[in-house]
Amino acid sequence: MMNIRFPNNDFTSFEAPMRAEIDLDGLEVVQGAVPQHLDGGFFRLIGDRKWPSFVENDVFMLNEDGMASCFYFKDGRVNFRMRYVRTPRFVAEEKAGRALFGQYRNPFSDDSSVAGLSRGTANVTMLVHGGKLLAMKEDSPAIEMNPFTLETIGEYDWDGKVTATAITAHPKIDSRTGELVFFGYCAAGPATTDIAYYEADSNGRIIHEAWFHAPYTCMVHDIMVTQNYVVFPITPLRHELEWIQRHEPAFKWDYTKEVYLGVLPRKGRGDQIRWFKGPNQCHGHTIGAYDDGRYIYADNTFSKRSFFRFFPNIDGSQIEPAHTMPYAKRVVIDMEGQGDGFTEQPLFEYPGELPRIDTRFETVPYSFATMNLLDVPGQERVGGGFQWIATLDVSGKGPSKILYAGHNCSIGEPQFVPAHDEAAEGEGYIMAVVGRHEQMRSELLILDASDINAPPVATVALPFRLRSTGHGYWYGGRQLRGETNLLGAW
Repeated sequence: MMNIRFPNNDFTSFEAPMRAEIDLDGLEVVQGAVPQHLDGGFFRLIGDRKWPSFVENDVFMLNEDGMASCFYFKDGRVNFRMRYVRTPRFVAEEKAGRALFGQYRNPFSDDSSVAGLSRGTANVTMLVHGGKLLAMKEDSPAIEMNPFTLETIGEYDWDGKVTATAITAHPKIDSRTGELVFFGYCAAGPATTDIAYYEADSNGRIIHEAWFHAPYTCMVHDIMVTQNYVVFPITPLRHELEWIQRHEPAFKWDYTKEVYLGVLPRKGRGDQIRWFKGPNQCHGHTIGAYDDGRYIYADNTFSKRSFFRFFPNIDGSQIEPAHTMPYAKRVVIDMEGQGDGFTEQPLFEYPGELPRIDTRFETVPYSFATMNLLDVPGQERVGGGFQWIATLDVSGKGPSKILYAGHNCSIGEPQFVPAHDEAAEGEGYIMAVVGRHEQMRSELLILDASDINAPPVATVALPFRLRSTGHGYWYGGRQLRGETNLLGAW
């Protein structure tokens, strides 16, 4: 029997593996009061390996087992639940009592006993649509879970209508129709240029499918969706079959390639795609997007190269840390123009990521956004990474506000929750999990979205730490019960 030991784990790091499934009812509210009318769940996904990897210098977070968690709100009380997503990969390794899957996005490095089995970790995003809760990772099928217990139900393919082998971690819900817009890249297998685009109606039934080829193989992490168009960003975080066959990193940054923005009409055919070209840069996440019939206005985060430094430069050159810093930009595409370019303009002066909007304004004109910041020059800090939360008005009409969450902390993705059904855009709360590293515990902040520098509406304490995560989403009780697909406080 082999010993279980994670390399370099001295049990003092805030990001050490947790490996624990947790139920804790009645979390302590150590400051303020939780709004009584909030009824729903703040869902998060983290990477948390159950078994030590046999890969040297394994990719942090991205190649780890998905761990779903939720803060459940009801009548001013908050309960917490955390469960592993029992993917085919997780089940196989749990049965074996050891890791069986090798390098990130590389099936050629796996134990022979799991050849052909889905490698997905379901560790990026939790989606509720059509009354179903899905855990998603862009290299594999979605995994359905029970929204109230977090028990795994199994792989989900929309009743066999979705044939792509991989589904995005960043679908969009049309705020006017409740339709789901989603896609998969490498949709025909590892390192293929195939992209599959789908739409499902408000009940979750597939109503559209189109396939096309990207100009080159790469990571396509997010998309931009408006009322009339879908925009697919092709940026050169390249992915080649020969690299993974040689057991090299699955992704490398290529400074020589142009960026392509592929625009399709909503529910359009693959042969209708129109490509617009621009300068070399890396797309991070979409903030929001809309169109006026002629122009597409798409707000995104971009950096000079991939944010992830464990993906090397293709030429082996040294990575410049400043090149990994993402900034918010607006891209404007003229659909009636004769050229194949697009214009850009900066939206915010400080580097940041994990942007969110009031999703009641998804696909339509909007102004409110919130995101995490990596640096605010001139402000004292102790620690690194995401330590600030910002709110901004992308129209430029209102002021931005910035909150420093404290020394030696880390902040998860902020999530907007409307105050009530008739709330104006941006009227409500921002939720974010903050890790207090010196105390080795986490807490949930509930902030007034109109003034994040005011004392928190409430601070909900956990008696343990939660590892860093990419994404968190609030879903009201009506969404969880399948009564609506639109964001609400309950």
